[in-house]
Amino acid sequence: MRAGAATLLVLADGRFPAGGHAHSSGAEAAVKAGRIRDAASLHRFCAGRLHTAGLTAAALAAAAAAGTDPLALDEAADARTSSPALRRTARRLGRQMMRAARATWPGPGLDALAAARPKGAHQPVVLGLAARSAGLTPLDAAHAAAYENVSGPATAVVRLLGLDPFDATAVLARLAPDMEEVARRAEEAARGPVEDLPAASAPLLEITAEQHAAWPVRLFAS
Repeated sequence: MRAGAATLLVLADGRFPAGGHAHSSGAEAAVKAGRIRDAASLHRFCAGRLHTAGLTAAALAAAAAAGTDPLALDEAADARTSSPALRRTARRLGRQMMRAARATWPGPGLDALAAARPKGAHQPVVLGLAARSAGLTPLDAAHAAAYENVSGPATAVVRLLGLDPFDATAVLARLAPDMEEVARRAEEAARGPVEDLPAASAPLLEITAEQHAAWPVRLFAS
């Protein structure tokens, strides 16, 4: 196992206490609308999310891990998230990720961002700083962000639809080459200026996030 591989597994593990288990990443709204019905439609949803919101998040995480100014990245994340509901969710998850990261891999970069953004920075930015504090590479951070963007919905759909966990895991396995590609593209983009980072759009995710936030009863926070 290469240096840092075990650390990456800890960071990307769904049991890492960063709050992601409470969020469906848009899957709950997609299930209600009938866009996710089975493993095949879950695959389409996750692939679309991975190449849009996932690419954007992976690039932000890679840039943070590379040492780019996290405050500039946080502003860039805001500019790339038109939905107020998704911005609130990203910052809420960022606060939880910050708590977990500072307890696990404490470092001055995390401390400085926590002081500058007491209400929370966007989660991919915190994820990237956590990776940097843990001694991981920008590519590692991109991989963690890409995986998180599809593993969350897959896990949520098991609960929402009663989908066979084996089928959900098979969806993730089939998406592995796409995750590799997205992580590579994100790491390459992170070498450039902040303004040139990917801003891949997923308008339906933004629209349904606003609708989901207004539901009086829901299983997931987002």
